[in-house]
Amino acid sequence: MPAKTAPKDFFLHLLAIVTLYASAISFLTLVFQIVNIVFPDPISPEGFYGLSGYHNRIRWAIATLIIVFPVYLWTSWFLSKDLRGHKEKRGLWIRKWLVYFTLFAAALIIIGDLVTLINFFLQGELTIRFILKVVAVLFVAGSVFGYYLHDIKQNKE
Repeated sequence: MPAKTAPKDFFLHLLAIVTLYASAISFLTLVFQIVNIVFPDPISPEGFYGLSGYHNRIRWAIATLIIVFPVYLWTSWFLSKDLRGHKEKRGLWIRKWLVYFTLFAAALIIIGDLVTLINFFLQGELTIRFILKVVAVLFVAGSVFGYYLHDIKQNKE
């Protein structure tokens, strides 16, 4: 008999995924802005008017990571501990739906990133700035995809 989803389970799983997404977006924002500063685009408005826009986005990304990423780690640790103690909770519908949605979203992001890379390559517009951003997106989406794919395989065993 499958386990029933309690409100605690529902909201903890939702919190884990939302904080994962917020952490991934903040990390990519941080990387993108550092790349923008190190490899400036001379025709961009920030490159012309100064670095204040980049610095503001960096501050927001760091502030978000300082608060949200530890919440993700704690929530994931707590859920992992709970799942070890209650094996039947591995089949909770909310957990399955969020994990599979995350795999789906990560796969779409990886596909879109690679299509964008090939498109820019065919246009002859590859720059170090662009390549670093593509690699960052591939790293984050690939890490998320790999982690949750591994999690699914572990649950089947």
